Amino acid sequence: MAITLTHTAADRISDFLESRGKGIGLRLGVKTTGCSGMAYVLEFVDQLNPDDEVFEDHGVKVIVDKKSLVYLDGTELDFAKEGLNEGFRFNNPNEKAQCGCGESFTV
Repeated sequence: MAITLTHTAADRISDFLESRGKGIGLRLGVKTTGCSGMAYVLEFVDQLNPDDEVFEDHGVKVIVDKKSLVYLDGTELDFAKEGLNEGFRFNNPNEKAQCGCGESFTV
């Protein structure tokens, strides 16, 4: 099981953590919501939970709880800028479909 980061995503996360002034990494998870059923969740982590799995790529820690890992295994997190828009992208091999707005997905 693995979660990976592109260099661009790792650099962006490092910048966020540095400007925040604390944190051990970024939590990647899923929650039930949206028209397709699931949505990605990103948040900073200051302390690990007992059921967390920790992945490190390009010097950045990505923390995933065991329940979310089932849906996220093999995911590559990227960061992209397109015109005025910028944000993280999830290259998840487990995704079967996304809703039209791209906010939620199904596996």
